[in-house]
Amino acid sequence: MNAFSRRGACPALSAPMQTGDGLLVRLNPVAGGPSSGGLSPKLLIGIAESALRHGNGIMEVTARGSLQIRGLTADSAALLAAEVDALGIAVRTGVPVETGPLAGIDPQEIADPRPMAEEIRVAVEEAGLTKRLGPKVSVIVDGGGQLTLDAVTADVRLRAVRADTASRWLVSVAGDGRTAKRLTVADEDAARDIAVAALRMVAEKGRDAHTRDLSGRQLESLASWHSTAPAAVLPDISPSRGEINGFDAGFSTTPEIGETIGDSAISPLEGEMSGRTEGGASRKPIGLFPLAGETFALGIGLPYGSIPADKIIALAKSALALGTTEIRLAPGRALLFLGQPATANQPLQDTAATLGFVTSPADPRTRIAACPGTPACASGRIATRDIAETIATENADILDPSLTLHISGCAKGCAHPGPAALTLVGGENGAGLVVNATAKALPAGYRPGYDAARGIGRVAAVIRGARYQGETAAACLTRLGTAGIAETYQRAQPYQRK
Repeated sequence: MNAFSRRGACPALSAPMQTGDGLLVRLNPVAGGPSSGGLSPKLLIGIAESALRHGNGIMEVTARGSLQIRGLTADSAALLAAEVDALGIAVRTGVPVETGPLAGIDPQEIADPRPMAEEIRVAVEEAGLTKRLGPKVSVIVDGGGQLTLDAVTADVRLRAVRADTASRWLVSVAGDGRTAKRLTVADEDAARDIAVAALRMVAEKGRDAHTRDLSGRQLESLASWHSTAPAAVLPDISPSRGEINGFDAGFSTTPEIGETIGDSAISPLEGEMSGRTEGGASRKPIGLFPLAGETFALGIGLPYGSIPADKIIALAKSALALGTTEIRLAPGRALLFLGQPATANQPLQDTAATLGFVTSPADPRTRIAACPGTPACASGRIATRDIAETIATENADILDPSLTLHISGCAKGCAHPGPAALTLVGGENGAGLVVNATAKALPAGYRPGYDAARGIGRVAAVIRGARYQGETAAACLTRLGTAGIAETYQRAQPYQRK
């Protein structure tokens, strides 16, 4: 076992990654059926109990819907892997070919994406591409429906579209649902072949390559591969700018593979690691989702993408008692509970709320990305979660769908690698404020880490006083400008310790 895989690689169960609070492993379970990523409540309880025994007790659901366990050592990671294996949990390996959390059971899907995803996985293996592609290369097969993957980046994207009485696949590369380069619309066989051909081209360029590195000629050849419609006349099915946000619903739209995000001083976009407006492509994976036969999937979010394992155990035990048969991991840092009778949904939701989970898509915590910070992470310089909770409690009205807030314990920016409207980052000088940039950027102002929430509270107060009727928080910040925001943040009277 490689106990110290490099950052940027995928910290799989067999190759944990070193972080500030020990080793991190990531599981992509497939126990619930083909491509579902589902677990029975008992299996989730078993994993959580193992996380308590061998890690620091913190579990996470990532922006892409993977399960992470933190705080392991080289020895305890091996014990964890053995216990997961003993539970009979199959974990996915190889090039990630991802489908939505309701794949195959959503009555609003245009097409079931699971068969296509499996065909691509098999083709990739048969072509010997797995070892030739880098760990961050991924494919998305999106059948549409209530919870799409429009906000998740990928090297290759296949999305089901309606064409007359049949369904076809829109093929695009290098981005999310808004930024990816569209190639063509094709039938199932051709779309699969194009996806695999694109991965072959990437593999030929080396393990550091992505589809963003393909030449114009290569993209043209892919676009003309058995196409049924030229890229120039593809239907506009992408979410509007107002439906994509930097980490709304926990999704990551960071420029992992070359896309750009916004063009204003502070991105007015509306609603990896740790919400989106209602409806369509941007719906949060929180709340009730109707399935066939008057049944529902219940989505429950993890605050900032993580929660103590003992609370997952308590929620899973409640779900088991109420009749839940399957729990799926959902992109957007949530859990989907399935199989329980409709009468069980409210009691399960109430239990989750009592335990501190996110049960409403309007919860202000869905507007904040926050890493573990101190004391959980040795690299953290500020108590990120405490700061986040204070801001969410005191300034919920400012956390509208236009505003992105990132709270990072250090400059690595693990919770949200891309730019955010406002970022608090821990450092030697306290909590720095970064405007419309990443945690790695030079802060425009500082204040003591223990008092950072007060500084953001002052900024929020200025927004309330300066905002025009109907103006979003992000638009108001744009008018105020970076210098004014930084001055306001620093000027707030610091708390005097006694």
